[in-house]
Amino acid sequence: MHSLLAGVDEAGRGPLFGPVYAAAVILDPQRPIVGLRDSKQLSEARREALAVQIREHALAWSVAWADSEEIDALNILQATFLAMRRALLGLRLRPQHVSVDGNRLPPLADLCDRAEAVVKGDAKIPAISAASILAKCARDRVLVGLDLVYPGYRLGEHKGYPTAEHLALLRERGPSPLHRLSFAPLRNR
Repeated sequence: MHSLLAGVDEAGRGPLFGPVYAAAVILDPQRPIVGLRDSKQLSEARREALAVQIREHALAWSVAWADSEEIDALNILQATFLAMRRALLGLRLRPQHVSVDGNRLPPLADLCDRAEAVVKGDAKIPAISAASILAKCARDRVLVGLDLVYPGYRLGEHKGYPTAEHLALLRERGPSPLHRLSFAPLRNR
């Protein structure tokens, strides 16, 4: 039997609003998925179509998050690591090997036999690409829903990223309860 590899990636480290998401995916080598790549290189429609295939064909997958309060309390890096650990803990199978997109690893010694950080891993390792897609799709869906809860910030359009429009709306309205108050420009309000 082959070693189970879980790919892990996040979505939403840079926004000023809402949770950071992470996903972990163990792909089935007997059921390859064509077209996997970094979620940022795919259209929304293509990401959603691939997300369906990933959920149907992967041996295991899990999506988790850390909310804006955890981000403000821990810092974005530690909150991202927390979301990644939660995603790995949510897998129905225990991976032997974990590959995480980026240049830093969360503490994983208790969750797998071997872990590695892979710079640009979402472009190199299909399981990380799959995790990138699931995390991005899940976060985007939540932000569209939160746009209805917090109208006036246009979250469904910019997904919480610090666009000129979002910054102007923040100056006009002030932050919502789910804005990341530890992030500049909100930190010094």
